[in-house]
Amino acid sequence: MRYSKGFKISILKKILPPSEKSVPEVSKETGVSQQTIYNWLNLLKNGKLENDDSEVSPSDRNPKEKFRLLIEGKSIDQESLGAWLRENGLHSEHLNQFEQELRDIVSDQNEKYKEENKRLKKEKAALEKELRRKEKALAEMAALLTLKKKAEEIWGADEED
Repeated sequence: MRYSKGFKISILKKILPPSEKSVPEVSKETGVSQQTIYNWLNLLKNGKLENDDSEVSPSDRNPKEKFRLLIEGKSIDQESLGAWLRENGLHSEHLNQFEQELRDIVSDQNEKYKEENKRLKKEKAALEKELRRKEKALAEMAALLTLKKKAEEIWGADEED
């Protein structure tokens, strides 16, 4: 999975001073594997991942990050919400925006599934119609073959065949 630079920085801020939480604790909290966090720490130490304190734009976050932030934000009481929003570089309207974006994504998926279901139903109906036609043709051929055999029994084999 690819994470945005801002997400990586926000995870690393929880590990580095002044917070200084443990990597396993942050891993459990965020759902990012410990090895991934250690890799990000190495990148930061080697200078390949800049620790800039600039605010990450909410539009730069992927839907998974937005969902995680939305769930976290909704679970925090109103008194602690302000501090949590500042810590994550968000404003209260961003949570509403994330919620609407995720609702739109789910709605789009729902419409996509409805269209797919409609298409499959039409395809199924066409296949069933074709199957009925072929079954009728097969039954007709079986009846003709049976009649031919009975005719040969009654009148004998046709010499022209």
